[in-house]
Amino acid sequence: MKICITSQGATLDAAIDPRFGRCQYFIIADTDTSEFEAIQNPNIESMGGAGIQSGQFVATKQVKAVITGNVGPNAFQTLQAANVDVIIGVSGTVEEALENYKKGDLKSTEGPSVNSKFGVPPAN
Repeated sequence: MKICITSQGATLDAAIDPRFGRCQYFIIADTDTSEFEAIQNPNIESMGGAGIQSGQFVATKQVKAVITGNVGPNAFQTLQAANVDVIIGVSGTVEEALENYKKGDLKSTEGPSVNSKFGVPPAN
């Protein structure tokens, strides 16, 4: 099964990015083989709608779950509509999150954890 973990780097030992829509990387990992692909987030600099765009992008990768620190309401709704489980409040490394997910230690959330403007860089 494929899952997505938000990451601050392109490797399994990178820290989990606490943002979903504007994370640095999406790590798409196969829970059966532990093979992974690191994809730089194309929406990190979006002026608006980064959560929705990132949710749509991740859904095209046919993942069953997203593991991240936080998710806003628009991203949550987009992922939920695509039948993707959302797991929030996770920190540590990507590899630790992958292992904890495989052990069944991580549970899906029922709603967003932050408001819709979380992670937006402040205006100059």
